[in-house]
Amino acid sequence: MLQKLRDKTSGWIVTVILGLLMIPFLFVIDSSYLGGVGAQNVAKVAAPPTWWRSAPSWWPMSFLWQHHEISSQDFRVRFEQARQQARQQQGEAFDPRQFESTENKLAVLDQMVDEQVVRLAGEQSGIVIGDNAVREYIAAIPAFLGPDGKFNDNQYRLTLAGGNPPRTPTQFEALVRESIQQSVIPSALQSSGFTTQAETERLLKLLGETRDVELAELPELPADTAAVTDAQIKQWYDAHTKDFRQPETVSLEYVEINGANLPAATPADEATLRKRYEDEKARFAAPEQRLASHILIAADGSDPAKLKAAETKAAGIAAEAKKPGADFAALAKANSEDPGSKDAGGDLGWVERGAMVKPFEDALFAMKAGEVTGPVKTDFGYHVLLLRELKGGEGRPFEAVRDQLAAEQLKADNERVFADLSGRLVDLVNKNPTSLEGPAKELGLPVQTAGPFTRATASGIAANPAVQRAAFSDVLTQDGTVSDPIEITPNHSVMIRVTEHSPEQALPLDKAREQVIAAVRADRTRLASEKAADALLAKLKAGQTLQALAVGEKLRVSPLPGLPRTQPVPTPEINRAVFSAPLPAEGKPSYGKVVVQGRYLVYAVTKVTPANLAEVQPEQQKAFRDQLDQIDGMAAAKAYIDAMRKHYKVQTEEANL
Repeated sequence: MLQKLRDKTSGWIVTVILGLLMIPFLFVIDSSYLGGVGAQNVAKVAAPPTWWRSAPSWWPMSFLWQHHEISSQDFRVRFEQARQQARQQQGEAFDPRQFESTENKLAVLDQMVDEQVVRLAGEQSGIVIGDNAVREYIAAIPAFLGPDGKFNDNQYRLTLAGGNPPRTPTQFEALVRESIQQSVIPSALQSSGFTTQAETERLLKLLGETRDVELAELPELPADTAAVTDAQIKQWYDAHTKDFRQPETVSLEYVEINGANLPAATPADEATLRKRYEDEKARFAAPEQRLASHILIAADGSDPAKLKAAETKAAGIAAEAKKPGADFAALAKANSEDPGSKDAGGDLGWVERGAMVKPFEDALFAMKAGEVTGPVKTDFGYHVLLLRELKGGEGRPFEAVRDQLAAEQLKADNERVFADLSGRLVDLVNKNPTSLEGPAKELGLPVQTAGPFTRATASGIAANPAVQRAAFSDVLTQDGTVSDPIEITPNHSVMIRVTEHSPEQALPLDKAREQVIAAVRADRTRLASEKAADALLAKLKAGQTLQALAVGEKLRVSPLPGLPRTQPVPTPEINRAVFSAPLPAEGKPSYGKVVVQGRYLVYAVTKVTPANLAEVQPEQQKAFRDQLDQIDGMAAAKAYIDAMRKHYKVQTEEANL
């Protein structure tokens, strides 16, 4: 029977049938195996095998390629980290909606792709990170160190468990191993940066270079009032559509609660003020201080015999100190083992609560002036105490602080009025989150309006950064719901609702017409200014000088001697142009033109003075060379990553971002 089955299933017909049956299964295989990006991933970096560098990337040869993918989850974690970093850097100016741009997402993804490229390069180079390197790296992370400055295993595990996302030690060690592996080649390249002494000196001379310049301002051209045809308007508008955009606008209705405008609370009566005084009596008393001296007999708590000997010695000294006429200071100088107070006769000065360890403090603040007590055990050993004097602890009478209490109570009552009113408004809005009118009417508060306004034209309440973030958020612009209370200042908040929203869009030609006409005329003025500058340059290059042409051409020539390269003076545009100009020939200035705010100026570079290296200290030269080495190393690392990206195959799936 088995032989018959074998015979029936071994022919070419069965082979063809099995082949046809396999075809449908190819369509359900994860696309990452066929050379694409997996369904749940955002990018894939693949490299040919080390033993076949020219292996084709098409299927089924793609099975031979080594690859790493970036999952959507990993991307979301990294993007959230970038969001938090931007929020910390920008503070109140941070706009979460603007941060969600495709450009920002692609920038984060590009960085993650670079990391995977370096990871693959490390693996293909045979780089292996040992367990000792991983342990040493983890043991040096400050978050895992205990109070003694040493690695603490419990703190290590607790920190990992409380992280975002939480990780086990095994997961974290794998992450560290991968991170170290990724950094080996770039770090080595960065540390290999090298700049020669000649190159360093050349750059120092360039950076410290100054130029003597003459700047010629041409006569101002008359305003362009010539007609602009419809054809010119249409042509300019079509060529510059990005310049004519209608920014996003919103209109708001809002209810404002300002504690400064609310009726003042009734001043507290005498009974309330006295009760507050009794409840807070301690803060109106000067802190009690005690003038103390002590004698310390140090003891090691791990040796019972030494501990007992120290206690016996301290008890004997205490008995001696309690005798009439005993000199406590002399006993301290002769016996105390506290180097900080021994030479001063054991004097500790005035001591307040919280300054000493608890057993010492408890004993000291239970003593009477002139009393000696001891031995008192602490972690340092055994102490003999002398309380020489005490002061403070006396409270100020109610009458002396009544006005202060009344002002504080009135402030607290006013804040309570504000908090109660704000809370009632929130409760009413929560019953119908899409309306402000009903809650405002019930509380007797006016509903105010603002807008339409853009982020740039907002004023009043709408100019507040927190209000703007809420007003332009997707939640309020799309759902029409009322915001949570937004604090303007303490005891001053608003709740807003977007009543109208217009997204950013192209400005129609009929609305942009006047702007287009102004742009066309400004461009014609710029071209006329450039033409006049070119005519002046032609005369200068023909051998005439600015001084000779100044009167006839009605030029306003301004000399700028010693213009520095590293400072944006007189403007960044002029500075860049002047230092991009060729060096003047012997006795012949170097001429050029530069446009500033649509108007051309002509300049003449008459002298170039390089930096005097003798004035640069050797330490400064070394620090500068170290910086150049670092820049060169970073450029080498970046060039390596760029080269490997070209060698590898990088695929991204923007739809999964």
